[in-house]
Amino acid sequence: MPRGFRTAPLGSLCVPGPLYSVRVLRAGFAERVPAGSERVPAGSVRADGSVTLVSGGALTVLVDTGGPWLRDSLPGMLQEHGVTPDDVTHVIVTHGHSDHAGNVNLFPSATLLMGFDLSRGEGLYLPHGLAQGVPLVLHPGHLEVIPTPGHTRAHVSLVASGTSLGTVAVAGDAFERREDEEGDEEGREGWEALSEDPPEQRRSRRRLLRLADVIVPGHGRPFGVTKEWGHGGHHQEEEEEKEEEEDEDGASGRGDGDGGGDESPAERT
Repeated sequence: MPRGFRTAPLGSLCVPGPLYSVRVLRAGFAERVPAGSERVPAGSVRADGSVTLVSGGALTVLVDTGGPWLRDSLPGMLQEHGVTPDDVTHVIVTHGHSDHAGNVNLFPSATLLMGFDLSRGEGLYLPHGLAQGVPLVLHPGHLEVIPTPGHTRAHVSLVASGTSLGTVAVAGDAFERREDEEGDEEGREGWEALSEDPPEQRRSRRRLLRLADVIVPGHGRPFGVTKEWGHGGHHQEEEEEKEEEEDEDGASGRGDGDGGGDESPAERT
């Protein structure tokens, strides 16, 4: 973890709020298949992404849907919290990998954001400014989606403000798990080995750490974040980020398409 931040296991899969509560319906995982234990190629990994429900206010939001193998189980997971697929108003898919996007067709009536593609109904695509770094506001003051590129170019995270623990970031694979800087004894790789753009992802990770009190990673249980800026950590963080930005050539120019402008369409969805 970068200097200036400390993390700890949360101990719960639910963060309640006076309005929106964040519930991890299924904590993601990733584990190396031991050699010789199954008839699969050496180096195979068994994995699925975290599935998170954000509900209680005017919107009911599902962040990531797991892989297609979860299709028969996902409606029951929602039902345990009094939610049906038709109740879901927004599906936010942090990125387009199969272990996160495998069940979007269970929610045909929801507004769908997959990476930087925002749509509703039968193929109606809506303008937004995510590709230009502009957050997509879903419920002002409570819920917004921010671009967190790196793991994939069009990766996003949902930010829920005002919960009982402060700000919660449902971060997809910007964070694989707590303590994911390097591989571990279970054979899981560090985040850089899985990243399309490690320098960009490092910036996204630091932004999330500065912003959030709790992070829901893509392949692990939620964890809390403590800022240690009182000991110079914030200054060190700014200096490291400035050095990285100077090393990048035109990083801010990445992105294709016009993004549809800066105005958020979320309140119309």
